[in-house]
Amino acid sequence: MKTYELFQRGETVGVFQYESPGMQKHMKNLKPTVFDDLIAMNALYRPGPMEYIPSFIARKHGDEEIVYDLPEMEEYLKETYGITVYQEQVMLLSQKLADFTKGEADVLRKAMGKKQIAVLDKMKPKFIEQASAKGLDAKKLEKIWKDWEAFASYAFNKSHSTCYAWIAYQTAYLKAHYPAEYMAAVLSNNMNDIKSITFFMEECKRMRLPVLGPDVNESFYKFSVNKDNAVRFGMGAIKGVGHGAVQTIVENRKEDGHYKSIFDFAKRIDLRAANKRAFEGLANAGGFDCWADTHRAQYFADEGDGVSFLEKAVKYGAKHQENENSAQVSLFGAASDVQIAEPIVPPCEDWGTMEKLSREREVVGIYISGHPLDDFNIEMKTFCNGVVEDFNDLETIVNKEVTFGGVVTDVQHRVSKQGKGWAIFTIEDYTDSFEFRIFGEDYLKFRHFFVINSFVYVRAFVREGWVNRDTGKKGDPRIQFNSFQLLHDVMDTYAKKLSIQLNIKDLERETVSVLYDLIKFHEGTQTLNFVVYDNAEKIKVQMPSRKNKVKISQQLLNSLKEHDIIYKLN
Repeated sequence: MKTYELFQRGETVGVFQYESPGMQKHMKNLKPTVFDDLIAMNALYRPGPMEYIPSFIARKHGDEEIVYDLPEMEEYLKETYGITVYQEQVMLLSQKLADFTKGEADVLRKAMGKKQIAVLDKMKPKFIEQASAKGLDAKKLEKIWKDWEAFASYAFNKSHSTCYAWIAYQTAYLKAHYPAEYMAAVLSNNMNDIKSITFFMEECKRMRLPVLGPDVNESFYKFSVNKDNAVRFGMGAIKGVGHGAVQTIVENRKEDGHYKSIFDFAKRIDLRAANKRAFEGLANAGGFDCWADTHRAQYFADEGDGVSFLEKAVKYGAKHQENENSAQVSLFGAASDVQIAEPIVPPCEDWGTMEKLSREREVVGIYISGHPLDDFNIEMKTFCNGVVEDFNDLETIVNKEVTFGGVVTDVQHRVSKQGKGWAIFTIEDYTDSFEFRIFGEDYLKFRHFFVINSFVYVRAFVREGWVNRDTGKKGDPRIQFNSFQLLHDVMDTYAKKLSIQLNIKDLERETVSVLYDLIKFHEGTQTLNFVVYDNAEKIKVQMPSRKNKVKISQQLLNSLKEHDIIYKLN
């Protein structure tokens, strides 16, 4: 049952053939309960038959009458609620209605599949005559054939669709019953595709499934699941950390247990397989965060001698191994008692969030422990009508104002031959990064926003390109920047009203108490509104609060979300 519930919720990201947004929407509406529903939707979700999906859904739920052109058709169309979906149904019906032989039915199937109109035209009179001879209504037979001709443009065989649906059911079963293991496998399968990794990590977040960064005491080459049922990043995803390095780390860990410190780690692993670059990649990606007494910045700090602590730790490990392997043994065969002093961990300040995240991205290609924009997630969802990715094809957004947010990741200030300032700057959001250019007065007006790691909210209008009077050729669309603002200020500027949505069915004393405390704690000047609704009775009541006003903030909205209270910002 869990598997069908997953389909019914449309939570099919990573499920073969059912993961597109359109299919997810139809799954939510269809609420499949039997395997035949999955087979049919797989066949229907393609150009042509898609127009039958609303009717298919309505018929399943009894909102539309199931009609058969002829009562004889029910036997083969019952499973698809009276809608012809498969080639096999046409084959069987042609045999039942017009006594086609199995060979003729197969010719009909091939003609439909390959859209052989001449063959279909030749078979039509035979179908009408033979079926009419059995006492069936000729007008209805004409309609059936006409429907079949339209069906020829999208005909799909059930056996094919069944195989796809069976694979989908198996993958959905794994996702429903073993979510962490399944997502770890999906992530491992896409390890070399950064965009897919980012996409599937978002799905893990939606599933409330923690995805933890790499850890030398837990990670393997690929993504895995730890004892707490969290997905653990694979060390193989880190630049400079190859198969050999991961192999020696994992083997030594299995043999002698967890590594107790960077020194224990350097002493035990094969330093020929894990070189200095591998150590640096692991440190930047957070692979050494398991040792609480050392933070990331310390591995790259030096005490004025130009040699980082990490290099010293590697040299310490190499010396230790050299000493172990040397021939300096006593007469009794005991190992030499020469002690090598551990290097001192240099004291220094830890990196800030942005430094950590940018270094993670440098070695893995994505942010692991978070995203720079996570603190502005609500602003990005509520007050932006576009994303950075939109600017990759300006033709799609011509004559539109696009509002979007992001972090400035690169800036180059330039001066033209005429001595005028201009800039190239890159903004990145959850979807993509884009390199913009800004000139003239716009540059003078907004240049103070072009600071690396600053979070900006931009309003940009995309104008049509100029038309060259001589050639008549149209130039590329141009981006006009209307305004820049810091993302920190967006909530104060644009959030005017908070509407709290309450289902009367879920309205309990505890919810009211939580709301009372939150509203008291976040008193302010912005309008508060309650919307109480009853889906069963189709009633919705707007209840503006005359007495209370609130200060709309990330903290308040996060608290509402934690308590599963739905809200809307205006």
